[in-house]
This record gives sequence, structure tokens and C-alpha cells, in this order.
Amino acid sequence: MAPHSPIPISLFAQTQQKLLLKEHEAEVSSSTLASTAASVSASTRRTLQATGYALTGIVLSQCQTGMGGRVVGEFTADPAISSNSKSTGGQTDASGEPRLGAHGIRVGDVVRVSDISAGGTRKSGKDKDKDSAKSGAAQGVEGVVTRVGERSVWIAFGQSGSGGRPKEDDEGVEELWGKKLWLIKLANDVTYRRMNQTMQRMEKMAESEYTSFMRMAFGHTSTSSVDLDSLGAVEFHDPTLNDSQKEAIRFALASKEIALIHGPPGTGKTHTLIELIRQMVQRNLRVLVCGPSNISVDNIVERLAPHKIPIVRIGHPARLLPSVLDHSLEVLTQTSEAAEIVKDVRKEINDKQASIRKTRNGRERRAIYGDLKELRKEYRERESKCVDNLVRGSKVTLATLHGAGGYQLKNQKFDVVIIDEASQALEAQCWVPLLSASKVVLAGDHLQLPPTVKSSVEKSASNSKTKRAQDKTAKDGEKEANPLPGISLETTLFDRLLSLHGSGIKRMLTIQYRMHDKIMRFPSDELYESKLVAADSVKDRLLNDLPYEVKDTDDTREPLVFWDTQGGDFPEKTEDEELGKKEALLGESKSNEMEAAVVSKHVGNLIEAGVRPEDIAVVTPYNGQLAVLSQLLKEKYPGIELGSVDGFQGREKEAVVVSLVRSNAEHEVGFLGEKRRLNVAMTRPKRHLCICGDSETISRGSGFLKRWMDFLEENADLRYPDSGEMMQGS
Repeated sequence: MAPHSPIPISLFAQTQQKLLLKEHEAEVSSSTLASTAASVSASTRRTLQATGYALTGIVLSQCQTGMGGRVVGEFTADPAISSNSKSTGGQTDASGEPRLGAHGIRVGDVVRVSDISAGGTRKSGKDKDKDSAKSGAAQGVEGVVTRVGERSVWIAFGQSGSGGRPKEDDEGVEELWGKKLWLIKLANDVTYRRMNQTMQRMEKMAESEYTSFMRMAFGHTSTSSVDLDSLGAVEFHDPTLNDSQKEAIRFALASKEIALIHGPPGTGKTHTLIELIRQMVQRNLRVLVCGPSNISVDNIVERLAPHKIPIVRIGHPARLLPSVLDHSLEVLTQTSEAAEIVKDVRKEINDKQASIRKTRNGRERRAIYGDLKELRKEYRERESKCVDNLVRGSKVTLATLHGAGGYQLKNQKFDVVIIDEASQALEAQCWVPLLSASKVVLAGDHLQLPPTVKSSVEKSASNSKTKRAQDKTAKDGEKEANPLPGISLETTLFDRLLSLHGSGIKRMLTIQYRMHDKIMRFPSDELYESKLVAADSVKDRLLNDLPYEVKDTDDTREPLVFWDTQGGDFPEKTEDEELGKKEALLGESKSNEMEAAVVSKHVGNLIEAGVRPEDIAVVTPYNGQLAVLSQLLKEKYPGIELGSVDGFQGREKEAVVVSLVRSNAEHEVGFLGEKRRLNVAMTRPKRHLCICGDSETISRGSGFLKRWMDFLEENADLRYPDSGEMMQGS
């Protein structure tokens, strides 16, 4: 596709629908694989938990009525097993309360909660029917995760849209009381349906309905010139802004249709957006702020809240922070004046729910369920009036991208739509709030990881023996699924606008406040045109300068350490060498036990020197390695954070240890070849970055990897582990 050739909008929307369908099928097949585990052993449930698909060893501890009159259940660690932390990963906190083990369940995940014993045996068809009529808990109840804490997970039932059975919500949830439970992640139908509906609407739009932003976004018109002089002098509220941040704000205020704010790691992108929002509100503009995840949106709510701007947060806050909660519709519909209209119905619903547990008579219970259904309907009607009043009265509305497609914003008009973390969202998802937008600001970093696209991961993971035949089939299939060459799900709106209109529509933030200069140097030179500058406050700080006592050792005085395992003594292994096929598929992964021992030793040295475990993160690109590292480190240092590189995007720690895993005679690096993934890994730490890997394997992967290995050899404190010593240590 030529960079400036206009894209037919309806054809683009058709193409997206086909690509989204393939993506949804890939997600459903991986979650079907996971959910077949309803009848599997405890060890497979633990594998599912280690790979982020499940959470086991939980009980239902309370129920409430949530938004839309839905049943919301709180699930906590089962006290009977959390004391046995070795077998479950469960632990207790300082006050002795049971804490959930490490897991990958996140806010917004669609899950099924089931009774552990119910899935233990296979039933004949007749028995199955009898059982499912008798018990919703046997099949499980589906819902959406609304909050995740250390001790509990909250789930709203009846809104999954993935085959959930609303009429059975009350019954199904009731039957979970007193049972030992687990939950499993399912394919997220809600997000898929919202994106698909948006693309269908786009496809059917008449040309006369296209906004000027839409015409520009598809190359039908060029961008209007930006006249900064017309702004006059901008008086900034925040005295700490640097020049590149001020320039980005001025540019975004003056632009007519589009402004991209490029925020490399640690450059204060959110800080800049807060000032931009305040400037827009001052100019009497109504602003809609969206992000791909609850965390990205809550982060902004939290920072906006102290400025006393009328704001409302649509959807469920991901964290129980008072500043976020006070502005969420969840709370506003209970605490504002408008809330009085729903209070009495909520109380009636809660009373009815409590009465269910007191009656054993089937007919009475059915009657109560019928009453509940009617009450919930009335609640929804009253609540939507209340919601409409609240949204109209706010200057700034905040929602996740797919949340912006909900009933709460149906008839609302905004002057500007701001999308944060736009480089981590599928383009179809961005269009949910953008179909009627006249002016858009996208903030993000297109040089970090784009959203994960399962359908293309599956394609690239195909067996190399049949690769040629598959490539041809894939190409033919792609032609069929993709009438617009060059359009793929991996290409984000941020990327596409940048290639369509050039860097004139973008401003980059250049001063970073996170990393030591030595940690920053390679990503800056390789990916950010050497434009990043470390702020004086961070450029020289080390672990031994932490505001608590840390010994001065070879580790704490080094910002950059490279443990080079070169020479083949630290070989990787593929998960299916040890696990059954199902677990291997779930892990889809590689591990390297000897390298994990090097990581463990390095972490031990840092902690011995006085660095607190909660200031250290260990990240790796592979789930298999994550499981190995968890076994080595999690029980020993409960405070340490372990995660995948992809899951750690947007986060930071004082010290980060990265395990690269790959070490093989063929010098294959797999998806380590994705420079954006490594960019994420190497830009998380503030004071100390330790890389563990095999330079011989890694440096053969690409020019970028070769330059990185050369840079580490030249600039890092280079160390070579002794494999004999590691074997004894492990």
C-alpha cells in the first residue's frame, strides 16, 4: 500500500471484520483448550494458574448488587489450603489473612467459576442433563473480573456475553456457597463484539456521514496545518513540565484533527496528558479519555482527581483506590443525589438474595428468582437515568476503549477524544469511541509492544517442516480474508497514521525520569534516534543510593550487569519434553533451568546486600521459564515480582533481572527477534539492569541483537557463570 493512497473506508471495515473473526477463533480455540481442563487433575489446574489461565483454591465469601443490578461475588483464598502454601502457591499476609497465590487473572477477563469436585468425573449424556438441570455450579457460572486484590477477586456475573445464562445467574452463584472453587479464563466475547459492531457500523456509513477526522485517518484528505500562534501564550498549571512536554501540549491544543504524543519509557507521558486535559477543560471542551485497559484509565483518574475537575469513570475501577472509586459510576450511582432513585431497589434486591439462603422450598425459591429478575430490570432502568445525568454533568469522562461503546455513552458528544497507550490497542478497538470524534489525541510508544495478536502468533508457530505448504495456504487464506493488502491487526492506528501523514503529526517527549544513563543508552541510540536524555535526578543513581541501607557491593554499584552463559553449558529446553501435550500447548514455551539458577543467585546477592525484594522484578519472555523461576524464588522471597516481559509493559522497578532463555546449537532466537519486546525488557529498571543470556545464540538472531550483545560486552559489567557451581547450587 503506497503511504498516501486513500483507503476505501468500507473496505477497511470489511477487512477488519474478517481479521477480527480469525483472531476471535484463535482466542476461542486456546480458551477451549484451557477450559477442557474442567475435568483435569489438580496439577494441571496449577499449570493453568502458572500460565495465567486460571486461579485455583478459592471460595465465595460475599455477594453484592453491582452496576446494572448484576450479582457481584467476592472470591478469597480458601483458608483450608492457603496455609499449605507449598502445594497451592497460597500464602498469608502480615495479619495472617489468606492471600491468593501468584496468578495471571486481570480485570476485564471473562471467567467461569466452577466447583473443583464437580468437574472431576465424566458423566454419560443422560446423567449430564440431570446434573446440569440440578446444578449451575457443576458447569460453572460465567462473569467478568471487576477487581483484583492480593486477598480477593471480584466477579460480576451475567455480563460475559459468552454463552452465560442470565436467568441462572442468581441460582448459579447461590450454588457456589460453601464449595471449593476455581476459575478459568475464557475468550472475551464482549470486546470482540464491540469491535465487530463498530466495524459493521463503519462499513455501512454513507460518505456524507464521515467526519473530517475519519477522512484524514484514511488518507482522503491531508491534515490541516497547525497554527501555534493562534493559541497565544499558554499558561501551564504544572511548573515541573519540561520543554518537550510543553511543546507536545501546545501542539495537541492547536491541532485541528489529530496529534500524536510519542512518550518513550519514563518520559512522563501521563504527566503530560494530565496537563493537556486541564488545559482543554479550561477552554471549556468536553473530553473523553480512553485506554485499552482498566489500569491505563485508572492511572489517569488517580492523577486527575486532586485537581477538582468534575470527572466520571465509566466501568469498574481496577484498583480499590479511594481517589478512583469516588469518581466511578459504581460509587456515584450510590452516593450522588441522583443515587436516591436506585437505593431502595438495590436494598430490595439484597434482601431478596439473603432470603434465598433461608428457604429450602423449591417453589418459593423459584418465585424469589422471578421477583429478582423483575427488580433487576427496574434497577437497570432507574440506573440508566441516573448515569445519563452524571455523565452530562462531568467535564471529563473516562472509560476503557470497549467500555466507551456501552449504553452509558450512547447519546453523548465530546469535543476531543484522548486515547492513552494507543500503541497497545487494536485499531478496531480505537474506533469504538472515534466514529463520531472530530478531534483526537493519541498518546503512546509505537516502539514498545503492540497488542498481542493470537492469530498471527499461531501462524508463526507453525511447524517448520510443513512451513512452505502452510505459507502458501496462509497467503491464499490471507488474500481471501484480507481484500486490503497491508492491513493487519498488528498495525495500530498510531502506526498507520504515522506512516500515512509522517512525523509532522507527532511530538516526542525526550527527557526520561526513570533510568540510569547507562541503562537508557542502548534503547535511546537504537530506537529513539539518540534523542533521549536522562534527567539529572536519575542519570547516576544506583542501588547503593536507595533511601534505605544497602551495602556497597559489586552488584549494587553497577547499573548494568551481563551474565553471559555462552558456550552451550546452559541449554534451553522446550516444555513438551517434560509435559503432556495439553500442558505443553498451554505453556507454548521454553525454559532454561541453569539460567534460572544464575538469576536466582543474582537476586539472592542483591537481597543479601540489603535491596528489598519488592524493589526487584524478574522478567522473562517465556511462560515456561516463569514457572521455573516461580519455583526457585516465590516462596523464598514472596515480595519479589515475577512476570512475563509482555505483562510488565508500563511498569518499573529499582532493579530488574531479565532471563533471555534461548541457548541452542541452531542459534534460534524465536520471538526474541522482536526488538519492541526487548525494548520493553531493557527499559523497566531505574537503577540496575541485569541480563542473563547466551550471547552466542542471541547475537546470531538479528543485526539489532548483535549490536545489543556488542553493547553489553563493551558497557556492562561482564560475568561468566560457572555451570558446575550452578548445578551444585540448584
